[in-house]
Amino acid sequence: MNNTIVIGIAGGTGSGKTTLIKRIKKEFDDEITILSHDFYYKENSHLPFEEREKLNYDHPNAFDTGLMVEHIIKLKEENPIERPVYDFVIHNRRAETVKVESAKVIIVEGILIFENKELLDLFDIKVFIDTDPDVRIIRRILRDVRERGRSLDSVINQYLTTVKLMHDEFVEPSKKNADIIIPEGGYNKVAMQMLSDRIKTLLKNN
Repeated sequence: MNNTIVIGIAGGTGSGKTTLIKRIKKEFDDEITILSHDFYYKENSHLPFEEREKLNYDHPNAFDTGLMVEHIIKLKEENPIERPVYDFVIHNRRAETVKVESAKVIIVEGILIFENKELLDLFDIKVFIDTDPDVRIIRRILRDVRERGRSLDSVINQYLTTVKLMHDEFVEPSKKNADIIIPEGGYNKVAMQMLSDRIKTLLKNN
């Protein structure tokens, strides 16, 4: 388990986590496996669609974090996993899973991953992406409408009723658990280079 590096990348919705991860992935390619907390939303088939729409998806209880912890441990032990697939259009898991192989570096990303102690204990490096709230909400609106089939009204309503409240209650306070705070995520070239150099050093030492 000592040969695998686990990097946690957290930050508010639309902060730039995906951009940062894409740039790391491009540089290190097959040496990296990526796990998103969003894959691990709980299965809610017992609820009708109308009820699933109303759930608070920005609260820690919305996630099956225990399963994610188990999967990270398996990957650290160099074993493959079958990760869940979540469908944001139907607000539920799909029946199929995706096989994920282990790698030298495992990147775990999500808005709430620094809120959970079990996850924190698995991270060798903890990075928090700190981005202006106005920028984040614009990015979230564009993502949810274009990629997740959401209406503009539903995205804005969700942001005002749950997303902002949960950010203030859980995400922002979890920033204190970070080793590194990067303004603007993957758009911060200096911080990106520093993180890249740190990963190279860890890989070399392992």
